[in-house]
Amino acid sequence: MATFHLGRTTEDVRRELSDIFRTMKDPRVAGMLSIVKVDLSSDYSYCKVYVSSMDGLAAAKEAVKGLNNGAGYIRREINRRLRMRRSPEFHFVADDSIQHSAQIAQTLHRLAEEETGGEEPSDKGEE
Repeated sequence: MATFHLGRTTEDVRRELSDIFRTMKDPRVAGMLSIVKVDLSSDYSYCKVYVSSMDGLAAAKEAVKGLNNGAGYIRREINRRLRMRRSPEFHFVADDSIQHSAQIAQTLHRLAEEETGGEEPSDKGEE
């Protein structure tokens, strides 16, 4: 039962964090940020948030600096919105998984084109 409540609260924190990111005025946080993963401790006292940017790892690192500077504001907003008994201490980490997955998708697409010889696959059943 405790894991169900923890998972639900983690998703609530993730949803509210993405909304808070859009309202922050720090220019380092502006841009296409994506929350990759949220790790909330079982006693709700600590939360590690993995953040990725569409502009690459360097932009994600800059955004993390801005987010860590605004962690107090974020903590207050989360507590105000979710009414948690204990407001978690946030730690943000830059992650390059979006860029990595885009590279994998490009590689797979290129391999599929090489396999078909550059031709579009045709439907054999239709005539």
